[in-house]
Amino acid sequence: MQRTKAPFRADEVGSLLRPAKIKEARSRLEKGEISADDLRKIEDMEIEKVVHKQASIGLKLATDGEFRRSWWHFDFLAKLTGCELFHPDTGIQFTGVQTRHDAVRVIGKLDFPDDHPMLDHFRFLKKVADQAHVTAKMTIPSPAVLHFRGGRKSISKDVYPDLDAFYEDLGKTYRKAVKAFYDAGCRYLQFDDTVWAYLCSQDELQKARERGDNPDGLQQIYARIINYALAEKPADMVVTTHVCRGNFRSTWISSGGYEPVAETLLAGTNYDGYFLEYDSDRAGGFEPLRFLPKGNKVVVVGVITSKFGELEKKDDIKRRLQEAAKFAPLEQLALSPQCGFASTEEGNILSEEEQWAKLGLAVEIAKEVWGN
Repeated sequence: MQRTKAPFRADEVGSLLRPAKIKEARSRLEKGEISADDLRKIEDMEIEKVVHKQASIGLKLATDGEFRRSWWHFDFLAKLTGCELFHPDTGIQFTGVQTRHDAVRVIGKLDFPDDHPMLDHFRFLKKVADQAHVTAKMTIPSPAVLHFRGGRKSISKDVYPDLDAFYEDLGKTYRKAVKAFYDAGCRYLQFDDTVWAYLCSQDELQKARERGDNPDGLQQIYARIINYALAEKPADMVVTTHVCRGNFRSTWISSGGYEPVAETLLAGTNYDGYFLEYDSDRAGGFEPLRFLPKGNKVVVVGVITSKFGELEKKDDIKRRLQEAAKFAPLEQLALSPQCGFASTEEGNILSEEEQWAKLGLAVEIAKEVWGN
């Protein structure tokens, strides 16, 4: 049976490859050849196109492709009250490649501002999505992302000498964000999250310890923050999460199956759905899905890769869905690519045509597996 509410049987994580016109416009803005308003108008036009494109291939939802962002997370986090973007000596190290030298740190008391720019980004998306008769989906980074990557060193000790006060304010900030997006008309919100995957990686846990942080107990802390943020979520709002092992120029950071976090994540957090990547052996098997509570929660199985352009075979994808259904009911499963196609503006190493073929494949398989 197909689903009439999010997450849908054929869904997507969020980001899409940036069109050439947007890349060119950003370059011209940096050179002073056009204004920020000129860039916004170009972004508006390209977002209108991409929303209608998503509708045309049969998706029941649409994102704005994160076309207005440079990063999947820093653009949102840097605009929270108490946060700032800065440029450390090194970028984030992926397998064989390093990102630009950007990061976010906490320099003041956390809050969600009423004029956060992504509220307007969503309002524009919703207007276009309504015209295309699809559900507007908004993606923001999970609260855990603000803490884990930088750890204690990225949080002012003058402002937060006690991390418990930081965690409390982080939960309040995200509860306020959820309400603000709801009031702006959002009914499908997603918390993107690399941290749960890092907690499955011995290498990432060791790195946390080496920088002076103690990762023991973080699962429970993050679950408590997330649940506080969602505690007043209205019944007609769906909030999902996407768990990722890193995605930059088709590379990755962490490895490890979901077993170490599955019970806390699937049964202990109050999300409506979980986008879990399963496109490589680094994600482990489907056995952790046994912790998904029976009922309305959905796991969106990411067995279609967004990292490379080669199109998967339908029979292979269907077989993997059946394997997943051994551990969670098929009625509580859905299908999507394992991640977005452009977590940063650089994008993954595949073409737009290959991107749309991947999303179209998800739609076709969902119809065949779950019917119309």
